[in-house]
Amino acid sequence: MGAITEALGSFSEPQVRGNPEAARGRSAVLMVLYPGAEGVHVLLTTRSSNLRSHTSEVSFPGGREDPEDVDLWATALREAHEEVDLDPSLPRQIGRLDSFVTVGSGSLIHPFVAEVAELPPLTASPDEVAEILDVPLAELALDEVWREEIWTFRETTRAITFFELEGNTVWGATAAILRQFLTVVFNTTDQSMGERFG
Repeated sequence: MGAITEALGSFSEPQVRGNPEAARGRSAVLMVLYPGAEGVHVLLTTRSSNLRSHTSEVSFPGGREDPEDVDLWATALREAHEEVDLDPSLPRQIGRLDSFVTVGSGSLIHPFVAEVAELPPLTASPDEVAEILDVPLAELALDEVWREEIWTFRETTRAITFFELEGNTVWGATAAILRQFLTVVFNTTDQSMGERFG
């Protein structure tokens, strides 16, 4: 975990991708890292099929900023507590990644990276989370797991990242965050991700 913390600490100031003026609200997500059977693991969830958007997709705990949140870190902690019952006092923030405006919902997402010394027992909120996923970072780094496709949205062409986990496909905003995280941690450029992962 020390090498990850060091890499995130040397990461330049997070940037904002897209036009924040066009965003429809702000959101925060929490990437929780912890020791597991295969080294460092990351906490992911499968969203409930009952939700209005992004149903059944793999995501980080997170959601929209509430007026009572003192800051976006508080938003991320609150959402993780609401979704998987993670005690807000446990995560320690070790870094941030680039914020960006999502194509679908138009929300400005702020990703926070945190660590916990040990992952406690968690309980999924059935209204929001169908399943809690325990994913080794080593699995995300496998050559056969990572892939990229070129999609066109509203006359704009962009690369879309996918991580093909056993039983789940991670894509969209979650995959983009994971991609940047792995880029920073493995000290590679975005252009060389294909060489590193595929």
